[in-house]
Amino acid sequence: MKYGVNTFIWTANFDRSNLHLLPAIKAAGFDGVEVPLFQPSQFAASDIRKGIADNGLECTICSILTGGMNVISGDAAVREKTRIHLQDCAKAAAEVGAKIVAGPLYSPVGLMTGQRPTDDEWKRAVDCYQAIGPTLSEYGVTIAIEPLNRFETYFLTTAADAVALCDAIDHPNVGILFDTFHANIEEKHVADACRVAGRHLKHVHTCENDRGIPGTGHVDWPGVFQALRDVQYDGWLTIESFGFALGELSAAASIWRDIAPSPESIAFEGVKFLKQGMAAG
Repeated sequence: MKYGVNTFIWTANFDRSNLHLLPAIKAAGFDGVEVPLFQPSQFAASDIRKGIADNGLECTICSILTGGMNVISGDAAVREKTRIHLQDCAKAAAEVGAKIVAGPLYSPVGLMTGQRPTDDEWKRAVDCYQAIGPTLSEYGVTIAIEPLNRFETYFLTTAADAVALCDAIDHPNVGILFDTFHANIEEKHVADACRVAGRHLKHVHTCENDRGIPGTGHVDWPGVFQALRDVQYDGWLTIESFGFALGELSAAASIWRDIAPSPESIAFEGVKFLKQGMAAG
C-alpha cells in the first residue's frame, strides 16, 4: 500500500514555488503527493518530477474538467475538445512520472441539467473513453473516474454506476476512484460499496465525512480497511482535503470553517491513522 496526500491542503495549484513542502510531506511518512493538472500546457512537469525525485516521493494526478469541457455534452465539438484534453492530460502525467489521473472526468463539477443521466450521455462517456484507450496504454497511464455526491454531479454518484460505466468502456486503463467522503453521502454501506468497486478499483481517496482528519468523524474506517483487504487493493490511499482560506478553491469545496486544528494536521495526523488501521488487519 502507498500513502499519498493531495496538495490542495496547502495550495490551489502546485509548481516550483511549492516544492519546499515536499520534505515535510516525506518526513510525515507519505510515499507520494497528488497534484492538480488542469491545463497540460501550463503544467510544471519537469520541476515537479525533479522535486519529487529529490525527496524520494512519487506522484499521482487529480483533475476536473474546466473551460467548458464536457465528455457528455450534446455538442460534438465540445466532446472532441475534451477528448484531446484528456489525452494531453495523460501525456503530461507520464511526463511527471505519474501513472494515475483521477477525478470526475465526465462533466464539470456542479453542472446540473435538472434530470437524470440520459442514455445518450452514457454512450458519449463510453465512446470518449474507448477512444482515448490507446493513448492511455501507450503512455502507461490509468484514468480513475470518480463518482461524486448528488450535490456536485447528477451523472455518476455510486460505485455500482461507476462499475457499470467501466464495464461498458472495457479498457484496463480506465477504472474507479473511490472517495469515502462522497460514498459516505451516497452509499447505503461505504465498505460494501468499496467491495462493489473492487475489480475496477484503481485509486482511493481516504477522506473523513467532514473532510477533516481521517479517524475523527463517522466514516466506517474498520469496514473500509477490511473491504480494501477483501478486494486485495494495493494502490494509493490518498488523503484529499482543502486549505481553509484558499479563496476560490476553499469556496468550491464548501470549506466554510476550520475543520481541524490546522490544514496540515489533516495530512500529518491522518496518515498515522491510516497506517495503523491497515496494519491492524
